[in-house]
Amino acid sequence: MVWEIIIGVAVSIAIIFFVFVAYIAYRMAKPPREVGKWTPKDYGMEYEDFVVENEEGLKLKGWYVNRNSEKTIFLLHGYTVSRWTFYIEKIVKFLSEKDYNIVVFDFRAHGESEGKYTTVGDREINDLKAVVEKFATKKNCVVGYSMGGITAIRSLTLPEISCAIADSPPIYMDRTGKRGLKYFANLPEWLYWFAKPFFSMLTKSRGIDVMNYADIIKKPLLIIAGKNDPLVRVEEAQEFYEKNKKINENVELWVTEGAHVRTVKVDEEGYKNRVLEFIEKYTG
Repeated sequence: MVWEIIIGVAVSIAIIFFVFVAYIAYRMAKPPREVGKWTPKDYGMEYEDFVVENEEGLKLKGWYVNRNSEKTIFLLHGYTVSRWTFYIEKIVKFLSEKDYNIVVFDFRAHGESEGKYTTVGDREINDLKAVVEKFATKKNCVVGYSMGGITAIRSLTLPEISCAIADSPPIYMDRTGKRGLKYFANLPEWLYWFAKPFFSMLTKSRGIDVMNYADIIKKPLLIIAGKNDPLVRVEEAQEFYEKNKKINENVELWVTEGAHVRTVKVDEEGYKNRVLEFIEKYTG
């Protein structure tokens, strides 16, 4: 009788635990949708709303600033936010001083785009491909943040893309995922290993480790890493840089005092100058 009670309690605890981690995975896969109010028009630029359908049939929404240029900049937001987030607004403001075409859109399951679940950098490359196919010009540069940074690095395998900037890109997804549970939900990192299988089942995501691209990428790439980033360690970005520069003479690493995607807040003028100089150098 005692053992039956013990076993019953143990089974109940196990069920409660796995329901809990399944819920964590669900929340990871289905972030809140951020929709704001600012637009490129606030910075003196005429723009048009667009809808592009990716190969999976998901409709992606965004803005297109057409300046009849042969150079186009694609801006990619990070996980849990959207095109309205503060760093996208900052870079749009910086680019308003130049004559580039600008394309900003929401990844799947973010902002106003369709999609039930995010894959945190896996199939988001398909979102970018659909947008690039519609708006690519002679020279195209991708600027991505966090999850968008993963996609920016991967975009350098696309023939249309000339160069990329990756701000705070997770280099090892599992390491960043564990830290993310602490950062986003104040939960212990070890829970990640229990939530990950549920996340994979929900999203059908295979997971992406950016480090695997260090032996492939040969186009100009600027990686921005902050010493105070709780999600991505500078040493990880340094490892990617050291490995990539063996085959890529145009890879750069800029280590700053910023936190995750917040270098622009620490040194706005320095950030503006470094980013625009890189873009101009490789789209000139």
